[in-house]
Amino acid sequence: MALFITSLNTGSNGNCFYIGNNEEAILVDAGLTCKETESRMQRLGLSMDRVKAIFISHEHSDHIKGLPVLAKKYQLPVYITVSTLIRGKQQLPAHLVRPFLANQPIGLGNLTVIPFPKKHDAAEPHSFVVSCNEVYVGVFTDIGSHCDHLIHNFKRCHAAFLEANYDDELLDKGRYPYFLKNRIRGGNGHLSNQQALELFTKYRPHYMSHLLLSHLSKDNNCPNLVQRLFEPHANGTEIIIASRYEETPVYAIGF
Repeated sequence: MALFITSLNTGSNGNCFYIGNNEEAILVDAGLTCKETESRMQRLGLSMDRVKAIFISHEHSDHIKGLPVLAKKYQLPVYITVSTLIRGKQQLPAHLVRPFLANQPIGLGNLTVIPFPKKHDAAEPHSFVVSCNEVYVGVFTDIGSHCDHLIHNFKRCHAAFLEANYDDELLDKGRYPYFLKNRIRGGNGHLSNQQALELFTKYRPHYMSHLLLSHLSKDNNCPNLVQRLFEPHANGTEIIIASRYEETPVYAIGF
Protein backbone atom coordinates (compact mmCIF):
# COMPACT_ATOMS: atom_id res chain seq x y z
CA MET A 1 0.00 0.00 0.00
CA ALA A 2 1.50 3.32 -1.09
CA LEU A 3 1.73 6.46 1.00
CA PHE A 4 0.54 9.74 -0.51
CA ILE A 5 2.31 12.88 0.64
CA THR A 6 2.23 16.62 0.11
CA SER A 7 3.52 19.76 1.73
CA LEU A 8 0.52 22.05 2.12
CA ASN A 9 2.96 24.81 3.09
CA THR A 10 6.37 25.08 4.67
CA GLY A 11 8.27 28.09 5.95
CA SER A 12 8.24 30.61 8.75
CA ASN A 13 4.75 31.65 7.59
CA GLY A 14 3.27 28.20 8.27
CA ASN A 15 3.98 24.47 8.12
CA CYS A 16 1.62 21.59 7.44
CA PHE A 17 2.39 18.21 5.90
CA TYR A 18 -0.07 15.51 4.78
CA ILE A 19 0.81 11.80 4.81
CA GLY A 20 -1.70 9.03 4.24
CA ASN A 21 -2.82 5.92 2.41
CA ASN A 22 -6.12 5.17 0.68
CA GLU A 23 -7.98 4.90 3.98
CA GLU A 24 -6.44 7.15 6.60
CA ALA A 25 -4.06 10.08 6.87
CA ILE A 26 -2.42 12.41 9.35
CA LEU A 27 -1.30 16.01 9.36
CA VAL A 28 2.08 16.89 10.81
CA ASP A 29 1.78 20.40 12.26
CA ALA A 30 -1.04 22.87 11.73
CA GLY A 31 0.58 26.17 10.85
CA LEU A 32 -2.06 27.26 8.32
CA THR A 33 -5.52 28.53 9.14
CA CYS A 34 -8.27 25.94 9.05
CA LYS A 35 -9.76 27.58 5.96
CA GLU A 36 -6.45 27.60 4.11
CA THR A 37 -5.76 23.97 5.04
CA GLU A 38 -9.16 22.97 3.71
CA SER A 39 -8.72 24.97 0.50
CA ARG A 40 -5.33 23.51 -0.31
CA MET A 41 -6.44 19.96 0.38
CA GLN A 42 -9.54 20.47 -1.77
CA ARG A 43 -7.42 21.70 -4.68
CA LEU A 44 -5.36 18.52 -4.38
CA GLY A 45 -8.41 16.24 -4.23
CA LEU A 46 -7.71 15.26 -0.62
CA SER A 47 -10.50 14.83 1.91
CA MET A 48 -10.40 15.93 5.54
CA ASP A 49 -12.59 12.90 6.24
CA ARG A 50 -9.52 10.74 5.74
CA VAL A 51 -7.45 12.67 8.31
CA LYS A 52 -7.45 10.81 11.64
CA ALA A 53 -5.09 12.92 13.76
CA ILE A 54 -2.72 15.89 13.94
CA PHE A 55 0.85 15.49 15.18
CA ILE A 56 2.63 18.55 16.55
CA SER A 57 6.41 18.81 16.34
CA HIS A 58 6.85 21.83 18.64
CA GLU A 59 5.13 24.96 19.87
CA HIS A 60 6.42 27.70 17.55
CA SER A 61 3.53 29.60 16.00
CA ASP A 62 4.30 28.61 12.40
CA HIS A 63 3.51 25.02 13.43
CA ILE A 64 0.46 25.46 15.66
CA LYS A 65 -1.42 28.66 14.81
CA GLY A 66 -4.23 26.83 13.01
CA LEU A 67 -4.42 23.95 15.48
CA PRO A 68 -7.32 24.80 17.83
CA VAL A 69 -9.83 25.61 15.09
CA LEU A 70 -8.86 22.66 12.90
CA ALA A 71 -8.86 20.13 15.74
CA LYS A 72 -12.17 21.31 17.18
CA LYS A 73 -13.99 21.56 13.85
CA TYR A 74 -13.09 18.00 12.81
CA GLN A 75 -12.75 16.55 16.32
CA LEU A 76 -9.25 15.35 15.52
CA PRO A 77 -7.02 13.85 18.20
CA VAL A 78 -3.89 15.97 18.69
CA TYR A 79 -0.69 14.08 19.46
CA ILE A 80 1.48 16.53 21.38
CA THR A 81 3.91 16.35 24.28
CA VAL A 82 2.84 17.77 27.62
CA SER A 83 5.62 20.38 27.58
CA THR A 84 4.71 21.48 24.05
CA LEU A 85 1.05 21.81 25.01
CA ILE A 86 1.89 23.95 28.04
CA ARG A 87 4.47 26.13 26.30
CA GLY A 88 2.25 26.62 23.28
CA LYS A 89 -0.71 27.69 25.44
CA GLN A 90 -3.10 25.76 23.24
CA GLN A 91 -6.74 25.76 24.28
CA LEU A 92 -7.70 22.22 23.29
CA PRO A 93 -10.54 20.10 24.67
CA ALA A 94 -9.09 17.47 26.99
CA HIS A 95 -10.68 14.62 25.07
CA LEU A 96 -8.69 15.55 21.95
CA VAL A 97 -5.26 15.68 23.62
CA ARG A 98 -3.04 12.63 23.18
CA PRO A 99 0.33 13.03 24.92
CA PHE A 100 3.10 11.00 23.31
CA LEU A 101 6.56 9.84 24.32
CA ALA A 102 9.68 9.69 22.20
CA ASN A 103 10.31 6.48 20.27
CA GLN A 104 6.94 4.99 21.24
CA PRO A 105 5.03 3.91 18.07
CA ILE A 106 1.50 5.21 17.61
CA GLY A 107 -0.90 3.18 15.46
CA LEU A 108 -3.71 4.74 13.44
CA GLY A 109 -5.30 2.08 11.27
CA ASN A 110 -2.62 0.92 8.86
CA LEU A 111 -0.38 3.88 9.68
CA THR A 112 2.34 3.84 12.32
CA VAL A 113 3.92 7.07 13.55
CA ILE A 114 7.18 7.10 15.50
CA PRO A 115 8.24 10.40 17.14
CA PHE A 116 11.86 11.00 18.05
CA PRO A 117 13.70 13.95 19.66
CA LYS A 118 15.41 16.61 17.57
CA LYS A 119 17.69 19.58 18.24
CA HIS A 120 15.68 22.79 18.17
CA ASP A 121 15.08 25.69 20.53
CA ALA A 122 11.68 24.60 21.73
CA ALA A 123 10.30 22.90 24.83
CA GLU A 124 10.27 19.29 23.66
CA PRO A 125 10.70 19.17 19.87
CA HIS A 126 10.21 15.99 17.85
CA SER A 127 10.50 14.74 14.31
CA PHE A 128 8.30 11.96 12.93
CA VAL A 129 8.54 8.89 10.73
CA VAL A 130 5.28 7.62 9.28
CA SER A 131 5.07 4.10 7.88
CA CYS A 132 2.61 1.78 6.19
CA ASN A 133 3.47 -1.73 5.03
CA GLU A 134 7.23 -1.09 5.24
CA VAL A 135 7.07 2.21 3.35
CA TYR A 136 8.62 5.02 5.42
CA VAL A 137 8.24 8.80 5.14
CA GLY A 138 10.09 11.22 7.41
CA VAL A 139 9.28 14.77 8.46
CA PHE A 140 12.60 16.38 9.39
CA THR A 141 12.36 20.17 9.70
CA ASP A 142 13.35 22.74 12.33
CA ILE A 143 16.53 20.85 13.17
CA GLY A 144 19.64 22.60 14.46
CA SER A 145 22.10 19.87 13.52
CA HIS A 146 22.45 16.21 12.68
CA CYS A 147 22.10 13.70 15.49
CA ASP A 148 22.10 9.91 15.68
CA HIS A 149 18.30 9.83 15.85
CA LEU A 150 18.00 11.79 12.62
CA ILE A 151 20.61 9.74 10.78
CA HIS A 152 19.08 6.44 11.86
CA ASN A 153 15.61 7.44 10.69
CA PHE A 154 16.71 9.17 7.48
CA LYS A 155 18.53 6.02 6.38
CA ARG A 156 15.29 4.04 6.20
CA CYS A 157 13.04 6.56 4.44
CA HIS A 158 11.53 6.06 1.00
CA ALA A 159 10.74 9.79 1.02
CA ALA A 160 11.40 12.69 3.34
CA PHE A 161 10.56 16.30 4.03
CA LEU A 162 14.01 17.65 4.88
CA GLU A 163 14.83 21.16 6.01
CA ALA A 164 17.20 23.24 3.88
CA ASN A 165 16.66 26.54 5.64
CA TYR A 166 19.51 28.84 4.70
CA ASP A 167 22.53 29.43 2.54
CA ASP A 168 25.58 30.31 4.65
CA GLU A 169 26.68 33.22 2.47
CA LEU A 170 23.20 34.72 2.19
CA LEU A 171 22.77 34.50 5.95
CA ASP A 172 26.17 36.10 6.59
CA LYS A 173 25.49 39.01 4.25
CA GLY A 174 21.82 39.39 5.07
CA ARG A 175 19.90 41.92 7.14
CA TYR A 176 19.28 39.71 10.20
CA PRO A 177 20.80 40.95 13.47
CA TYR A 178 23.81 39.09 14.81
CA PHE A 179 21.93 37.33 17.62
CA LEU A 180 19.35 35.96 15.19
CA LYS A 181 22.01 34.69 12.78
CA ASN A 182 23.63 32.88 15.70
CA ARG A 183 20.28 31.46 16.77
CA ILE A 184 19.65 30.06 13.29
CA ARG A 185 23.06 28.39 12.87
CA GLY A 186 23.87 27.75 16.53
CA GLY A 187 23.05 24.04 16.68
CA ASN A 188 19.48 24.35 17.95
CA GLY A 189 18.03 26.43 15.13
CA HIS A 190 17.87 25.28 11.51
CA LEU A 191 19.73 23.16 8.97
CA SER A 192 21.70 24.94 6.28
CA ASN A 193 21.68 23.85 2.65
CA GLN A 194 25.11 22.29 3.10
CA GLN A 195 24.10 20.42 6.24
CA ALA A 196 21.03 19.05 4.49
CA LEU A 197 23.11 18.06 1.47
CA GLU A 198 25.64 16.29 3.70
CA LEU A 199 22.87 14.26 5.33
CA PHE A 200 21.44 13.38 1.91
CA THR A 201 24.71 12.38 0.26
CA LYS A 202 26.02 10.38 3.22
CA TYR A 203 22.89 8.63 4.41
CA ARG A 204 20.40 8.53 1.54
CA PRO A 205 19.11 4.97 1.08
CA HIS A 206 19.34 3.74 -2.50
CA TYR A 207 15.55 3.34 -2.65
CA MET A 208 14.69 6.92 -1.64
CA SER A 209 12.36 8.09 -4.42
CA HIS A 210 11.47 11.66 -3.29
CA LEU A 211 13.15 14.38 -1.28
CA LEU A 212 11.04 17.44 -0.51
CA LEU A 213 13.35 20.21 0.62
CA SER A 214 11.42 22.26 3.14
CA HIS A 215 11.33 25.34 5.39
CA LEU A 216 13.46 27.49 3.07
CA SER A 217 14.09 30.94 4.47
CA LYS A 218 12.51 33.79 2.52
CA ASP A 219 15.48 36.07 3.21
CA ASN A 220 18.45 33.72 3.48
CA ASN A 221 17.83 31.18 0.74
CA CYS A 222 16.73 30.76 -2.86
CA PRO A 223 14.74 27.84 -4.33
CA ASN A 224 16.78 27.82 -7.55
CA LEU A 225 20.02 27.78 -5.59
CA VAL A 226 18.86 24.77 -3.54
CA GLN A 227 17.67 22.90 -6.65
CA ARG A 228 21.03 23.44 -8.37
CA LEU A 229 22.89 22.30 -5.27
CA PHE A 230 21.03 19.02 -4.85
CA GLU A 231 20.33 17.92 -8.43
CA PRO A 232 23.90 16.71 -9.22
CA HIS A 233 23.66 14.38 -6.20
CA ALA A 234 20.13 13.08 -6.79
CA ASN A 235 21.11 9.60 -8.05
CA GLY A 236 17.53 8.77 -9.02
CA THR A 237 15.80 10.61 -6.17
CA GLU A 238 13.31 13.24 -7.32
CA ILE A 239 14.24 16.57 -5.74
CA ILE A 240 11.29 18.86 -4.97
CA ILE A 241 11.49 22.34 -3.46
CA ALA A 242 8.47 22.68 -1.19
CA SER A 243 7.00 26.17 -1.28
CA ARG A 244 6.21 28.71 1.41
CA TYR A 245 3.37 30.04 -0.77
CA GLU A 246 1.47 27.03 -2.09
CA GLU A 247 0.98 23.30 -1.83
CA THR A 248 3.09 20.76 -3.69
CA PRO A 249 1.51 18.09 -5.87
CA VAL A 250 0.61 14.82 -4.19
CA TYR A 251 3.35 12.22 -4.56
CA ALA A 252 2.78 8.47 -4.34
CA ILE A 253 5.53 6.75 -2.37
CA GLY A 254 6.15 3.03 -2.47
CA PHE A 255 4.60 1.92 -5.77
